[in-house]
Amino acid sequence: MTQTPVTAARTVLVTGAGRRLGRAIALDLAAAGWQVAVHYRASEAEALQTVADCSAAGPGRHAAFACDLADEAATRALLPAVQAVLGPVTAVVNNASLFEHDGAQDFGYAAMERHWRSNTAAPIVLAQVLHQLLAARGAGPRSGAVVNLLDQKLWNPNPDFLSYTLSKAALEAANTLLAQALAPLLRVVGVAPGLTLTSHLLSDEAFAAAHRLSPLGRSSTPEDVAGAVRFALENQSLTGTTLLVDGGQHLMKFERDFSMMEKKT
Repeated sequence: MTQTPVTAARTVLVTGAGRRLGRAIALDLAAAGWQVAVHYRASEAEALQTVADCSAAGPGRHAAFACDLADEAATRALLPAVQAVLGPVTAVVNNASLFEHDGAQDFGYAAMERHWRSNTAAPIVLAQVLHQLLAARGAGPRSGAVVNLLDQKLWNPNPDFLSYTLSKAALEAANTLLAQALAPLLRVVGVAPGLTLTSHLLSDEAFAAAHRLSPLGRSSTPEDVAGAVRFALENQSLTGTTLLVDGGQHLMKFERDFSMMEKKT
């Protein structure tokens, strides 16, 4: 049986793929035949486990790559490093995200800059570099795609996590600007989950209650979000738009972020 050469494979970089939602996206794409570059910053053991599980999920090669996305030079070097190992890259999923609490009362430049670097600037740089790599190899129209993970709270705002929310709002605006600027080589699509996974800020009971707060009776699951990401990567007509995958939570009004609703659920 002839093995498909690496250069003919679809290769995607998934940032923050060692754990949680990024891991689910990586495994889904591997099962669909994508070669996955598993990015991580500090969770090396988890990233290597994701690589092993991607190898078990589907054909192709997979590898882990460390990078601090707050470092511009390191971020610019990430896709060339992936390409050197896995061959030409055709897609990026910007999943990694800084999520630190602040509000209008304790907002400061430093918090905003931290979120801006990781959540907004890094995805823009990765889209820019992917476009450069596609152009350098003479790729045709719609050869590449970028999917940016956003948040349903952009359509249902509350003042919690101010710097995080502003960074995601800027990234949502960048979807439109990048889709215009980087066409026709590159498509740019947003995917906005609702409450998908619990955290240390929510008890299991509070998470389950908050997850049910949607018109459909449940918010998104990791599988829902991963499926939407794959759809966005593979549908050649999507660009400059966002898929809200949240069970309709954006249609409801929440005064606080889900992670701050423990007493109300």
